Amino acid sequence: MEAFEFTPLAGRVVFGRGTLARVADEVRQLGCSRAFVLSDAHHAKGAATKVMESLGDRAVGLSTDAAMHTPVDVTERVLRRLRAANPDCLVALGGGSTTGLSKALALRTDLPQIVVPTTYAGSEATPILGQTEQGRKTTLRSPQVLPRVIVYDVELTLGMPVHLSVVSGMNAMAHAVEALYARDGNPITSMLAEQGIAALASALPLIAADPRHVDARSDALFGAWACGNCLGTVGMSLHHKLCHTLGGSFDLPHAETHAVILPHAAAFNQSAAPEALARAARALGADKAGAGLFDLATALGAPTSLEAIGMSESDLDKAADEATSAPYWNPRPVDRDAIRQLLDDAYHGRRPSD
Repeated sequence: MEAFEFTPLAGRVVFGRGTLARVADEVRQLGCSRAFVLSDAHHAKGAATKVMESLGDRAVGLSTDAAMHTPVDVTERVLRRLRAANPDCLVALGGGSTTGLSKALALRTDLPQIVVPTTYAGSEATPILGQTEQGRKTTLRSPQVLPRVIVYDVELTLGMPVHLSVVSGMNAMAHAVEALYARDGNPITSMLAEQGIAALASALPLIAADPRHVDARSDALFGAWACGNCLGTVGMSLHHKLCHTLGGSFDLPHAETHAVILPHAAAFNQSAAPEALARAARALGADKAGAGLFDLATALGAPTSLEAIGMSESDLDKAADEATSAPYWNPRPVDRDAIRQLLDDAYHGRRPSD
């Protein structure tokens, strides 16, 4: 066994069915009595209302303003309401956008967070925050934005549309694939990464066939946690840099962008990280990770081209310039011409051959 370093993430996980009812107890266990609830328009009259009702007079406010890519102006607007309510904790219910807003507010207030994910984004399990301002997305890593408690309720995912389930699951897989070849990778995170990829790869086809398949939903939600935990304990590489560039500068949909880029980023790194990507391929039940991820996305009806999700071909040069101007560490050296070719392949939806 080679030497390694591993720092486990602090925090409590509550996983099961019907666990939404336990949110009020988790607020009390944190020693808090004034919760500000964050959600989105989709959950405003459903699960978010249930959380408010269960909290009773412990709920001091509700915002359903969460927006994709965590725009700073939205955060600042909600922050003004938050300060007026004077809460002592945050309760966030929703997908990655709601979690992002909660993290952004926690960064500015140091309030503890309880997060209830409704998709497979996995960001709830990380100390990473991505924010967008003036058309540019930046990320930071801080224990201040790591939720204190994550409440996973499988029942909240039973009504998730198949498309969102698929692209959200591919987004989660991206965290684990990159963890396998991370510069600060370790055997513990790699083991969890392989398990997370396998859980999602087996669950997503069952969900596509039967969206209310409880066991598959449970496996997928566990896989999302496992993959998110990987992202929280090691660094990011090319895939995330490309997605941050495409999402922040060109306003492409977050999860769909991950689904499109992941096969190409994996194929790009195949020659530089063959052992790591062999583990990803094994978890997928494929010969090669890049092709296996592309085939899975195709079989599930996920988008496989940047053109299909709103990218303009005329913006590919600008995207290549931005993605390589300040690149993240990557196992294969990043150069502008190679990334431009990768983006061209992703734009046209070509199946990776490596």
